[in-house]
Amino acid sequence: MRLPSVLSIAGSDSSGGAGIQADIKTALSNGVYAMSAVTALTAQNTMGVTGIHEVPPEFLAQEIDAVFDDIRPDAVKIGMVASVPLIRTIADRLFEHGAQHIVVDPVIVAASGSRLLSEDAAGALAANLLPMAEVVTPNLPELYVLDQLAGGSPESVEDYNVLETRVEAAKRVLARLGAPVLAKGGHAMGRSDDVLVTHEDVEVFPGERVMTLNTHGTGCTLSTAIASNLAKGMNLSDAVRRAKSYVTGALAAGLDMGNGSGPLHHGFASQSEYTGVQTNA
Repeated sequence: MRLPSVLSIAGSDSSGGAGIQADIKTALSNGVYAMSAVTALTAQNTMGVTGIHEVPPEFLAQEIDAVFDDIRPDAVKIGMVASVPLIRTIADRLFEHGAQHIVVDPVIVAASGSRLLSEDAAGALAANLLPMAEVVTPNLPELYVLDQLAGGSPESVEDYNVLETRVEAAKRVLARLGAPVLAKGGHAMGRSDDVLVTHEDVEVFPGERVMTLNTHGTGCTLSTAIASNLAKGMNLSDAVRRAKSYVTGALAAGLDMGNGSGPLHHGFASQSEYTGVQTNA
């Protein structure tokens, strides 16, 4: 028996709600085998990040090579990668191994609004990784940065509350930076529709907004679910649609962990005789 497989290249979240940990849970819940190449260790919880320790580029290269040399992944998800040397290392090793079905989650701006990538690193991400991507999955603050890199001149992130503006920005990113774009609408006012812009089509995915504060790791989860579906042989449109349905279910399951913005319930649909929960009185 062989399962389709996904390699997650991302940071570790010590509280388990985002990053590598969320990616592994998501892949398992979507029927694929998960592998990882850790870009950074983070000390974080549902209330914030208190420390980041990057992996040396040479070791990251060893991680990626070790995976491809044994269990070749059917898809690759790239998440948090905060420095130019690490970005260039990832691009070099994925090119060398001829990686396919690459999904880039451009972790540029934190949920708090804090910038996580310097201008140099964001430029390196756009120049080195986006041309390799089957799709890039920015939220609205990240789309703002990518649009600027693609030559757009948005006045503010609020410009993208309008769906048509998101479409035009995504078209610029596709034309100038080389990656099809899933512009996510979760940060938008009103409807949370996502829009997928490829060379062939523009497709809108209506978004069912789930009223919850527990959204930690949503971007990681969506991008890994898309990669999992691509690994299983779905086309990009179907992979996105199925991934969105999974994320909506994980949000709606109502998991409540921690004292801040808690994680999704990645295993909401993975019920078996081994998953019974005993509640302490």
